Amino acid sequence: MATLRIPPGRAGRLHLRRSLAVAARGADLLERKLSILRAEHQRLVQAEQDAAAGWHELLGEAETWLLRGLVLSGEHALDAAAAGLAPADVTVSWTTSMGALHPSEVSCAVPARPPTAVAPGNAALINAEAAYRRAVTAAADYACNRAAARIVGAEMLSTRQRVRALQRHWIPRLQEALARADLTLEQSEHEDAVRRRWAAHKLEEGESHG
Repeated sequence: MATLRIPPGRAGRLHLRRSLAVAARGADLLERKLSILRAEHQRLVQAEQDAAAGWHELLGEAETWLLRGLVLSGEHALDAAAAGLAPADVTVSWTTSMGALHPSEVSCAVPARPPTAVAPGNAALINAEAAYRRAVTAAADYACNRAAARIVGAEMLSTRQRVRALQRHWIPRLQEALARADLTLEQSEHEDAVRRRWAAHKLEEGESHG
């Protein structure tokens, strides 16, 4: 934690008051940011859960069709049907939520089977291919939502730590330092007043004897 550097006298007290006001304002702004991030994180977590459920459902369907196709024609049929297929093309769009850069949406293009590729050996493998296409798109959507939830969640935790540091440590230190500065100035002003009265009394005594 940073060391307090306080100028002496009234300048120090003014400095502490300003620092305390800045810290309180900063804590308030961070609290507002935290509230927004918390709501956004909840939304993204729900979207992640929904996307995960959709992906698992489509993946289960695809695996069921694949198993049927393998039972009918064997693994060599799968190898032949997969030959010549191009990988999916995934494009991710990004956005910023309260300073946290994260994926906002994703587009997934699964290339069609080229005319030169060997066709699947049975209807089950044809259905498996179609189901895996849908599952790949769902997987990209799930990955996008999962990454966004993780990034915003990390920003939320970081913001919460900063709020706690201000509220539990920095602001109380400033308040204590300000209280000490007020007490020191009060004592100093009291001592000055006593000295002035003493000096005035001595002056009066000197004039009365003169």
